[in-house]
Amino acid sequence: MFQTEYEFTLPVGYVDQDGNLNREGVMRLATAADEILPIKDPRVQANQAYLVIILLSRVITRLGSLSQINPKIIEGLFAADLSYLQDFYNRINRNGKASIQTICPKCTHEFEVELNHEGGS
Repeated sequence: MFQTEYEFTLPVGYVDQDGNLNREGVMRLATAADEILPIKDPRVQANQAYLVIILLSRVITRLGSLSQINPKIIEGLFAADLSYLQDFYNRINRNGKASIQTICPKCTHEFEVELNHEGGS
């Protein structure tokens, strides 16, 4: 079966209005609409950097106990988490996997690293 949703764990975590730390979440693969429609958003037209905020709010389906993700939540992420999610988004939408092929620098053994774990490692 083709996988369209990927679990992740934020390196720091989102602190909600009740003070709860939310680190585990789910991101789905982006559709063409996810990438095109935010461009029409006035916030994106005023500030192109806001595109990532809208885009992530569309593709993250769950974050901790939060099931409704909106731009305000993404705005409230720590910088390390935003960076992690941008990288995670690019990885799963580029090759449909949340893992990368790598080589051990000491023994040159090739292996695959799953990026669904804490902090992406």
